[in-house]
Amino acid sequence: MTRQVRIKNIVIGGGNKIAVQSMTNTDTLDTEATIKQLGALQSAGCDIARLAVSSEREVDASKAYIGKFDMPLVADIQFDYRLAVKCCEIGFDKIRFNPGNIGDESKVKILVDAAKSHNVPIRIGVNTGSLEDEFKSMPKSDALVNSAIKHVRLLEKFGFYDTVISVKSSDVKTMVDAYRKLSDTVDYPLHIGVTESGADERGLVRSAIGIGALLMDGIGDTLRVSLSGDPVKEVEAAKLILQESGVDKNFCEIISCPTCSRCKYDLKSIVDELKAKTAHVTTPVKMAVMGCVVNGPGEAADADFGCAGGGAGKAAIFVHGKVVKTVEYSQVLPELLALTEQKIKGSL
Repeated sequence: MTRQVRIKNIVIGGGNKIAVQSMTNTDTLDTEATIKQLGALQSAGCDIARLAVSSEREVDASKAYIGKFDMPLVADIQFDYRLAVKCCEIGFDKIRFNPGNIGDESKVKILVDAAKSHNVPIRIGVNTGSLEDEFKSMPKSDALVNSAIKHVRLLEKFGFYDTVISVKSSDVKTMVDAYRKLSDTVDYPLHIGVTESGADERGLVRSAIGIGALLMDGIGDTLRVSLSGDPVKEVEAAKLILQESGVDKNFCEIISCPTCSRCKYDLKSIVDELKAKTAHVTTPVKMAVMGCVVNGPGEAADADFGCAGGGAGKAAIFVHGKVVKTVEYSQVLPELLALTEQKIKGSL
């Protein structure tokens, strides 16, 4: 069990809910566009949002965002510790920084003192592109872990322990290996993700494999799916990964067979309609839409309920693996939606 770190109204680590993160890609100086994007992220269910802060002008612009959203805001700083100090002072809820980029330990202490006085946690963000020369001869997963631990010990030297760690790589196996090793070494909360995972299907699959593998190992306290493009898509992808990894069970899960020539009705359109009409569900529900009685209800016996196509234009409706009625294909959708409502109300 990892230790807990509080970030404004969110506590990560210690078995708390895994927090979904994303990052704005608007110009931080463009307050109108950034406020709009932060609002969209919050509406999509983002728990923690990060902004790049690369200049004093961007520090000043960020004052327009502080306190305007329920979700904590994180300042992403590269190299200049003075910007990190100012971000602590103006009210950012967390700093993402790589202490190794500061260089001088006296500067690290100045940052630590500012973070302590303003109760601002720090995420140590190490990735394969920011490794120190002393670690580059090691296997990459070992290098990531050793670099992170070096930075952790530096913060500990100055009495700082409100730390979150990430050791990201764009290579899935390197990333998974590094987090597994780090999880065996420290008890700090871990921010997991595949960095620079790409766009669209490739980025989603790469992230799902890496993040999902760790989640099913019980590793990860907060995560970001790093996709090129609209950051709202990152939040949507993160939710899917949490659901399909079994971490989040509070949704309507629809399983359906791939179909073959035995399927005599438009199964895909029913699945699409069910998906749209149950998107709001936050109760654990599992339904099955099966093509025929060969693979349902037997193969879907662990579902709460479902349907299986049959002959003569009729489908079997089953509950907990037992057929309860047969209906015309046109009645399949309303029957399944009615059963969904019964399950939500606890009467099924």
